[in-house]
Amino acid sequence: MTVAKPDESEKISLPCTTGGLFLYFLRLGAVGFGGPIALVAYMQRDLVDERKWVSKEDYLEGLAFSQLCPGPLAAQLAKYIGWLHGGVWGATIAGVAFVLPSFLMVLTLAAAYVHFGQLAWIQGLFYGIGAAVSAIIVRSAWKLIIKTIGRDYVLWALFLLVAVTTVWTQSEIVWLFILSGIIAVVVKAPPKPREKIARVLALTPVIGGVFGSFSAGTVTSIFFYFLKAGAFVFGSGLAIVPFLYGGVVGRFHWLTERQFLDAVAVAMITPGPIVITSGFIGYLVAGPLGSCAAVLAVFLPPYLLVIFLAPYYRRFAQNPQVKAFVQGVTAAAVGAIAGAAVILSRRALIDVPTILIGVVTLAALLVLKKVPEPVLILVAGAIGVLLRHG
Repeated sequence: MTVAKPDESEKISLPCTTGGLFLYFLRLGAVGFGGPIALVAYMQRDLVDERKWVSKEDYLEGLAFSQLCPGPLAAQLAKYIGWLHGGVWGATIAGVAFVLPSFLMVLTLAAAYVHFGQLAWIQGLFYGIGAAVSAIIVRSAWKLIIKTIGRDYVLWALFLLVAVTTVWTQSEIVWLFILSGIIAVVVKAPPKPREKIARVLALTPVIGGVFGSFSAGTVTSIFFYFLKAGAFVFGSGLAIVPFLYGGVVGRFHWLTERQFLDAVAVAMITPGPIVITSGFIGYLVAGPLGSCAAVLAVFLPPYLLVIFLAPYYRRFAQNPQVKAFVQGVTAAAVGAIAGAAVILSRRALIDVPTILIGVVTLAALLVLKKVPEPVLILVAGAIGVLLRHG
């Protein structure tokens, strides 16, 4: 006897409520280690395969949408799934629930760092963690190069341009990201008629103006700086690292290089997206209010994109110019990450012990592929404490 294959409507048989989605993303945000790829895999397993709250087709379309837009991949997908269920309210609930646990953890760690950061064991902890984080960033940059650039010579050229520029200037250059996207469009999918290119070029000053700098107090400066950063985090949450380094350390001098590396480390040992490092940085600069301003700002652009663009997604997702632009910007983002890996490694690998910690961490990532990154970071921190305070 042949059993009829259930259709898509029959697969989604379990009730999905707004409260249920909130609790699910709250739990995932609290225990979701492993990076963006692991988090989106958890969503597919839990929401598509087991609970059947989302159809496979909707999930895959949401994943593609999240990859096209700036913002941390897993958080973007969570908001898209929330939008599918409950529109604007659903996207808001899912986004808040997913980010809230890691934000509270980072807020707590930032407060402890400010109050106890001068203790010898804290300094030893981050002495070891910094070396491990630099190795993780190097490994992540290499994986992104293989995944996003491949053998595409145009993307390699854009990658090298931004990587070298990032190392040379030690700062982010937003215009290079936009220019990389435009170059990719012109070379890979030139629009017709040619006037369309001129329209894209005419819009770039508007983009720069919207996310430019503001100076109406420290908290306001923090908000608008992280708003700009959140609008250009393509390819990986790590793309925010070179953006923030150039502004937070080089331009505004809000943090020292050591404090910035510690902020990245804290984001890596907590669950959720790595851009949550914005909360740690905001706290060090302007306390809890600065932390809230930074986190709100960095997640606002991708949230608005879900709200306003998701309804029209199917119309432009396959547009060759849109795909080429995103490829160019992503190549630039990976180049910036690679440049940041070089810069941060110079700051973290300061002596023989830190070099050894970095090399061993990188080897562990390559050989022991199933070891969670937070475990490696904490082990490196413990070694740092023994070396500095033992």
